[in-house]
Amino acid sequence: MPLKISDIIVICVFYCIVIGVAFIKSRRGRTSADYFLGGRSLPWWLIGISIVAANISTEQMVGMAGQGAGDIGLAVSSWQLIGSIGIVLISFTLLPRLLRAGIYTIPEFLEYRYNTAARAIMAVTTVVIYVMVMLAAVLYSGALTLATIFGTSLVKGVWALGIVGGLYTAWGGLKAVAWADLFQGLALLAGGVVIFFLALHAVGGWDAFRAASGDRLHMMLPSDHPGLPWTGVVSGMWIVTVYYCGLNQFIVQRNLAAKTLRDGQLGVIFAGALWLIVPFAIVMPGIIAAQLYAGRLDSPDQAFPTLIGQLVPAGMKGFMLAAIAGAIISTLASMINSAATIFTMDVYHRLFDRQASQGRLVLVGRLAAAGAIVIGCLLAPALADPKFGGVFQFIQQFQGYIWPGIVAAFAFGLLVPRAPGAAGVAALVSGPAIYGLFQAFAPDVHFLLQVALTFQLVLALMGAITFLWPEKNPRKLPERPDLDLKTAPVVYWTGGAVIIAVLAFFFVFR
Repeated sequence: MPLKISDIIVICVFYCIVIGVAFIKSRRGRTSADYFLGGRSLPWWLIGISIVAANISTEQMVGMAGQGAGDIGLAVSSWQLIGSIGIVLISFTLLPRLLRAGIYTIPEFLEYRYNTAARAIMAVTTVVIYVMVMLAAVLYSGALTLATIFGTSLVKGVWALGIVGGLYTAWGGLKAVAWADLFQGLALLAGGVVIFFLALHAVGGWDAFRAASGDRLHMMLPSDHPGLPWTGVVSGMWIVTVYYCGLNQFIVQRNLAAKTLRDGQLGVIFAGALWLIVPFAIVMPGIIAAQLYAGRLDSPDQAFPTLIGQLVPAGMKGFMLAAIAGAIISTLASMINSAATIFTMDVYHRLFDRQASQGRLVLVGRLAAAGAIVIGCLLAPALADPKFGGVFQFIQQFQGYIWPGIVAAFAFGLLVPRAPGAAGVAALVSGPAIYGLFQAFAPDVHFLLQVALTFQLVLALMGAITFLWPEKNPRKLPERPDLDLKTAPVVYWTGGAVIIAVLAFFFVFR
């Protein structure tokens, strides 16, 4: 897919604007609140677009589209659509409590509710998962996309993406990331929609598409389906959604940076509404690619990149490359910033240097961001091994080690005031151990069902500990006196509209 001078000009102009705005908007940040939380000043529309840009990357363009082209089909959209419902419900319930506490990170909340050990355990495991699983997977899938379309080297692509993504992140922090996401997120959504219509035209229109691929256009699959059974969707996927939308630092960090509760709530609802585009912009193009290029794909993960390489006309290549690179870099930047935030505030500041100055915290954050990029770039090429079963599957399956324990610790801790610190620590330690046992001794059980079973066992363990050693005096969480916690009516109306739209989609493609 050779580039012309006009394409190169489009790419250069796009990224001059992105990086320029990111540096300008973040240049005055000097404190840790400025660097890690954007000065708690982000408006709702920027939060929403930034969440989408952070969430949707080549792990979706490659992995989710690949599963759409494979044996899962449209049902893989459940990850985003269930997330749309979940993020709306979380905006009504959990988000006000997190904003009221005035925290920097999700692990910090666990110290207020349980103890320092709970905070440290979650912080360390989260950083490890972010860097060794999620960051490595996004770097690999991004480099694979560029290699498939443009014939670039996989390893060189990994390092190029890592360096560019880390540059403005390490310098400007969350505010730089959010403002860069504004451009990259819009380019991503526009690019996905363009590909959908190009692919639909190539296959002969909507009726021809449904006639040839109707067996792939179902949201609910049989309970014995090896890829995504409906039993996993209604059980384990909800646990994943609670974690991802409400307890995942690189999503929630934008909410914690909201200037008001209303901005935080409308921001996540806006993100949930934009996620409704994903089935059309990513999954259906993957299904169409399997129809157009049957027998020509070496693996399902090549579906979306092949579609771009074959269908994008001259003159649009530069824009598509900018959109793809923007999707990759925005997600990388978010993961890098969140990993650096947790390492700085929950590990370095809390455990090693409680008297650190604001300048030192920002410096440590920048060094942590650089370290995360180097580790991710070194690990990413290993994911080319077929044993990982596709990049999207790799990401979801390995995150199962942290989902059940973290969600159980938060849910039980918020609903049971007398749960002691030992219960929170037990949840965070036993969750990965129990899930690991399922992975080792019950590999035929779908990992979402393993997540659901692990969650129930962890809750039972926490219940037993609380029954035997209840907390005498329930802990009080901190409160920000400057924050109005009354939910505006517009939040309920817009949130309800998103939920109705998701249910309608499930009904149409049942």
